[in-house]
Amino acid sequence: MLIPVLLAGGSGSRLWPASRQSRPKQFLSLIDQQSLLEQTLARLSPIEDLGEAILVGSDEHRFVLAEQMRAHGQSGRILLEPVARNTAAAVAAAAFEARARYGDDAELLVLPTDHAVADADSFVAAVAQARAGTDHNGVTLFGVTPDRPETGYGYIRAGAPGIDGLRRVETFREKPDQATAASYVADGNHFWNSGMFYFRAGTYLSLLAEHAADIHDAVSQAHELATIDIDFLRLDQAAFTSARSDSIDYAVMEKTDRALMAVLDAGWSDLGSWSSVGRAGGLDANGNSVYGDAWLTDAKDCVIHSEGRLIAALGTRDQIIVETPDALLVADRSREQDIKRLVGDLAAAGRTEATEHRKAYRPWGSYQQIAAGPRFQVKHIRVTPGGRLSLQSHHHRAEHWIVVRGTAQVTCDDKKMLLTENQSTYIPLGATHRLENPGKVALDLIEVQSGSYLGEDDIVRYDDVYGRVDADEKTK
Repeated sequence: MLIPVLLAGGSGSRLWPASRQSRPKQFLSLIDQQSLLEQTLARLSPIEDLGEAILVGSDEHRFVLAEQMRAHGQSGRILLEPVARNTAAAVAAAAFEARARYGDDAELLVLPTDHAVADADSFVAAVAQARAGTDHNGVTLFGVTPDRPETGYGYIRAGAPGIDGLRRVETFREKPDQATAASYVADGNHFWNSGMFYFRAGTYLSLLAEHAADIHDAVSQAHELATIDIDFLRLDQAAFTSARSDSIDYAVMEKTDRALMAVLDAGWSDLGSWSSVGRAGGLDANGNSVYGDAWLTDAKDCVIHSEGRLIAALGTRDQIIVETPDALLVADRSREQDIKRLVGDLAAAGRTEATEHRKAYRPWGSYQQIAAGPRFQVKHIRVTPGGRLSLQSHHHRAEHWIVVRGTAQVTCDDKKMLLTENQSTYIPLGATHRLENPGKVALDLIEVQSGSYLGEDDIVRYDDVYGRVDADEKTK
């Protein structure tokens, strides 16, 4: 049985404003109607002996992780990292969980969830080759045949193929300059390091103990002291925080002589820039990549990404134009590596758009700000079937709820009522209230808030079926 280990903890600031800390690129639909996480799950489906996935992500993203797994019809264990400690620790946590469930011989396929793979059949074939050719003591990386001299990727130098088609890893190369990258493409022995791996749980943990014992021991304790929270496994904060931050490449792969490589020719991209998103999404005859509502006239070599409004581009050259509900990016493509620095400058200036999306996910569904002004705010709230918000009150605001789809069960002080489409109710300031969806379809409503203070921390929570406490979660 093959256990997918899905790494979903990245922040993806180079794809701002679409990707932000509150909802990074793995949860977005950048090149398809499905999110990158959902696409990762979908390309695994042809594998017949696939086990339940183990996802590793941050506490901040736990609800969107669970929602996208549910929407894809998948079940699995979600491990929550209290802090980011890079891939060596994240994979170790998953390996400890897999070993506890299935033993040392559990087969793990480690996959980032923010990459694109165009040819799913070739991907599955490469996985099968890795499984057939790797012995119990080996670890296999997936190396991508380069089709251009890319300076933003790490490279693997590999030997000649063995009888099983796998190649012995000789050396790792850091991100090269243009001339060196061109020589790597020409010699045919260098491959892009995809960040995907195959090995058995016990093998990885033994190698980690050998080459990075401090990480191994810290994560072992974090997993041993982990606690269950709803459907999540929370790694112990103190133990996990004590782990050194390091990548799986530096901590293990570059130090072991057991590394093999399977060649992956499947249209892979790490989607690390808007230009790579454009290539993965496809280019028109003028070299433009277009996603969403756009009208181009005499535009060439542009990346256009709209999440709603029409983008009209006239006579533009080598531009990145990205529109979201609350931000617009216009950048010269030659400067796209500076987008991360731009986001840092915005954050330093206190602009919430640098890190926060208007849409937030909760265990009961989601909410999204539509409009805001002095003493008012308008939100779209969606409650999944069976979803139930906490019983709560506010010190500074009143709320009006208008149902636009589905059925709402409303508690307001000592009254309970059912509201259906086009019906509404008023929640006075200070009233104890709760919203529930007793129906079989999603409940959509518009919430109009009014008052002297509309911050999300104006909440007193009395009861919550999801076990959240005020100090941990002060929103709905």
